[in-house]
Parts: sequence; C-alpha cells; structure tokens
Amino acid sequence: MKKYFAEFVGTFILVLFGCGTAVIAGDKVGILGIAFAFGLAQIAAIYGIGPVSGGHVNPAVSFGVWIAGRMSAKDMIGYWVGQFVGAILAAGLLSVIASGAAGYSIAANGLGQDGWGPGYQGGYGILSAILFEFVATLIFVIVVLGSTQKSAPAGFAGLAIGVTLLVIHIFGIHITGVSVNPARSLGPALLVGGQALKHVWLFLVFPSLGGIAAGLLFRTKALEAK
Repeated sequence: MKKYFAEFVGTFILVLFGCGTAVIAGDKVGILGIAFAFGLAQIAAIYGIGPVSGGHVNPAVSFGVWIAGRMSAKDMIGYWVGQFVGAILAAGLLSVIASGAAGYSIAANGLGQDGWGPGYQGGYGILSAILFEFVATLIFVIVVLGSTQKSAPAGFAGLAIGVTLLVIHIFGIHITGVSVNPARSLGPALLVGGQALKHVWLFLVFPSLGGIAAGLLFRTKALEAK
C-alpha cells in the first residue's frame, strides 16, 4: 500500500503544480512557464517518491513498465488507482484555490484540461491530437524505461524524465494541452465536464497505446541494454 500511496502523492504534485500553473499563472508565464512547471513538478515527484514506488506518476508509464516485464499486474492496477485518485483530488483542490479569484469560473476558465479542435489552443484536428499523444507518450515512456534500466547511470533518471516532459510540453501545449498521462487528463476533465469530458477518451486511449508500444520495445529487447 505504501507504493500505491506514493503514486497518489506524486501524481497529486504533478497535476496540482502543472495544471495549477496553467490556470493561475498561464497568462503571465506563457507556454514556456507552463512547460517548466510540468517538467520541474515531474522531477520533484520522481525524486520525492521514487525510492518508494519508482515514481511513475502516470498510468501510461505503469502500463509500459508492466508490458516490459518490470512489475506485476496487481501492482500496476494499484498504481493506477493511486494515480487517478491523486489527479482527481489535485484538480479538486485547484478548483477551490482558483475560485478564490473574482470572475473565475470552471466553465469559462477551466482547470488546464486537454482537448483539440476549434476553440481549443491552436485548433488542431483530431488526427494531429492522436498522432501527437501517441508519439509523445511513446518517446516519454522510452526515456523512462531506458533511463531506469540496470545499466543506466544511477541517479539521473528523474532529471532525464522531467526534461523530456518539459520539451514535450513546449512542443505540444498548442496542439492538445499535452496529456501523455491519462490521470492528468481525467482529473480536470471530470470536474470541468462538457467538452473536456467528451474529449477525454482520446487522452485515455492513445497515451496508453504509446506506453504499450514503448514497453514492447523493451520486452522484445529492441531497446534493452545487453
């Protein structure tokens, strides 16, 4: 249970500070600031809870780790529960904090939810959203699995993973808002509802498929160090 609670805490950190920066300070810090918030929050979460659970803080990562043969199905499900609950509670706390500003409305201002199409960010279509989320998650989970394998330099995985997430956000915020993490997407979408909830399926499915593909590359030894 300690591992599952650690994943709850780590995902809570990521969603609160990543989405929180987008909602509270996005108009001041811009895309770069939001990207740094997600990347640095990821680094903090990994080093904070990594010694307990490995610091997945992402169901797609746990899926990839399981496919690669590095964890049991039981633990993967326990991680998922911790991650999704952490994301939902972080979004709930963010909604309470954000509502303290005059004129704030969840319907109008949101909670940093992901999406695509007209009226969202750059207005990119569903194909762009699918391709970005699949490929970005594939790359992200490859970095996670590669930097945590036994032959990788010790102590640097958290930094490599956080920097990768930062770069993914710089590239992709204007496309989908960036998920690469089903829990990060579901938490805000559940509270915002409407279009966010209608779109959330994409951010549950394609990051998961990206995680599976990355896991297979390591399960088949295509990227596993000899």
